[in-house]
Amino acid sequence: MSETPTTYRVAVMGGTGPQGKGLGYRFARAGHDVVLGSRAAEKAVPVAAEVTERLAGVEGAGTVTGAANAEACEQADVVLLAVPYDGHDELVASLPLAGKTVISCVNPLAFDKRGAHGRVVDGGEGSAAEEAQRLQPEATVVGAFHNVSAVLLWGEDDFLDEDVLVVGDVLEAKEVAMDLAASVTGRRGIDGGKLRLARQLEPFTAVLISINRKYKTHAGLRITGLEGH
Repeated sequence: MSETPTTYRVAVMGGTGPQGKGLGYRFARAGHDVVLGSRAAEKAVPVAAEVTERLAGVEGAGTVTGAANAEACEQADVVLLAVPYDGHDELVASLPLAGKTVISCVNPLAFDKRGAHGRVVDGGEGSAAEEAQRLQPEATVVGAFHNVSAVLLWGEDDFLDEDVLVVGDVLEAKEVAMDLAASVTGRRGIDGGKLRLARQLEPFTAVLISINRKYKTHAGLRITGLEGH
């Protein structure tokens, strides 16, 4: 991280869920200001208070507030989508996202008696991140934070021992997500390529879920061979 890292104002859609709350906590812990969004402000405000309480005594922490989804978006430059895939399209289409950097960590997964698996999106030619970009052509969508454990995000470790892969078609937007990744792992995210590669990243979470069940852990990804990263 640079000596004067950029700070962002981040709205978290799905901010009351475990993934959104955990990422919001990590971002605020690193000095970013966070607005947790929910369908109703009354649901978001107490969760924001819980995160704020958790940050007591953390030097340089950002603020955490709660708001209804649309209002949260209006207050931020960066919007994180941490919502369930069911209902995703309707919600994303309704949000004021034009001109904003949008980070999708949405995983289209399904579960049956054999375990977790990736849902097929657009006959294999799409992903939740690409769907968000299609629905919001005036926003810039990147995919990141798909494979990070909600349990560890809310845990006690200063940083998670893993890498965050970032995919997108606009480098400047990827840089934002890579900066924010440092809040979670202590090092910048890794540029994983174009937005269409979300088709591989999103369902890979099902593999981690399978590993977690077998080994009773919270597995993450580490990328080797990148000197100096």
